[in-house]
Amino acid sequence: MSGETPGRITQLLHRAAAGDHDAEGDLLRSLYDELHRLARRHMRNERHQLTLQPTALVNEAYVRLMRGADATWTDRVHFFAAASNAMRRILVDHARRRAAAKRGNGAVVEELQEDAGQVAHSPELVLAVDAALAGLADTAPRQARIVELRFFAGLTEDEIASLLDISSRTVKREWTKAKAFLYDQLHG
Repeated sequence: MSGETPGRITQLLHRAAAGDHDAEGDLLRSLYDELHRLARRHMRNERHQLTLQPTALVNEAYVRLMRGADATWTDRVHFFAAASNAMRRILVDHARRRAAAKRGNGAVVEELQEDAGQVAHSPELVLAVDAALAGLADTAPRQARIVELRFFAGLTEDEIASLLDISSRTVKREWTKAKAFLYDQLHG
């Protein structure tokens, strides 16, 4: 975590949302290291031939966040949840382009790994999980959020518990239910 106080980050977020460009720059400088770590976690799931680098992912996600219609965050946790989602969307878009480029070569079936942050997944699996996640979000939004943070961002159960302000036990229970739902969707 950065050396910045949560209150200062929240103030910068509110100023940036109000259009203060100086606050945007201060915010990026204050949170860059954390955003870069988040990007590296997201990218551990990608194959080695990925051309996108963590720095580029941070930059693209940050631009999307600051220029997006929903550029208002209540606090640091809300901002990082939005940043994680933006990075996921960028990587899913990248996976779609890669899958389209090699369409016709046959899809590779992979299992969703327990410790997904340590495993590289094919574009087909990333897209399939993303589609199943959309269905899960309709019925169990917290489970979908946990999957996003665990599968795409590679966060631990304790990190997710802290981010979502719930117990690690709740995260573990919700992760187990979400995996069962996703397994059914992916192998249905």
